[in-house]
Amino acid sequence: MPSAKIAPSILSSDFSQLAVECKRMVEDGADWLHMGHVLADVMDGHFVPNITIGAPIIKSVRKHVDTFLDCHLMVTDPDKWVEDFAKAGASMYTFHIEAAGEDSKALIDKIHEHGMRAGVAVKPKTPIETVFPIADVMDMCLVMTVEPGFGGQKFMEKCIEKVKVLREKFPNLDIEVDGGLGLDNIDIAANAGANVIVAGTSIFGSPNPADTISKLRASVETAQAQK
Repeated sequence: MPSAKIAPSILSSDFSQLAVECKRMVEDGADWLHMGHVLADVMDGHFVPNITIGAPIIKSVRKHVDTFLDCHLMVTDPDKWVEDFAKAGASMYTFHIEAAGEDSKALIDKIHEHGMRAGVAVKPKTPIETVFPIADVMDMCLVMTVEPGFGGQKFMEKCIEKVKVLREKFPNLDIEVDGGLGLDNIDIAANAGANVIVAGTSIFGSPNPADTISKLRASVETAQAQK
């Protein structure tokens, strides 16, 4: 099974201090930045009703952190942004299956050609079976446990069944869960087989982010050891 990875979501950070926040997360033990990996949510205001950050911000962050930038694009035309994000320094380019549809395989090939890993995200109402035809070429599947677009939403536990199905069918796949996760429900995602945990509010709002990151990772590792 792939290793446990904790990815603080930059969507919950102080955007006026973004470089400082990213450095702090890396120092506190983040594996990836959902942008160390840390996470970058990129929205166009059409696919979801919010706009956050684009390739220029990723490029700026890359100057300050040498860590895995996990970029989650919530946009209507994910093919359009591949080159820009590759040049900006993105490590993982995750697009929504709902946006790419039948073009997903070609898009994954393009992402790989530009030197990035390819992730495929699934909204809460989308059947997980939609990613099965491309599971052999994608590097990660992101299961959304909130409706994408805004941070601080309530965890949708029913979506975790998708994680169970994915882990049973694809034991070596990186499976990421994003949305409403914290110390109070991490065990649900971990026991289902998720190994990449995105957490925003629960980490950035913690009085001790390093301790929270450590506990989240320990939960995943404990669940993996019991399987």
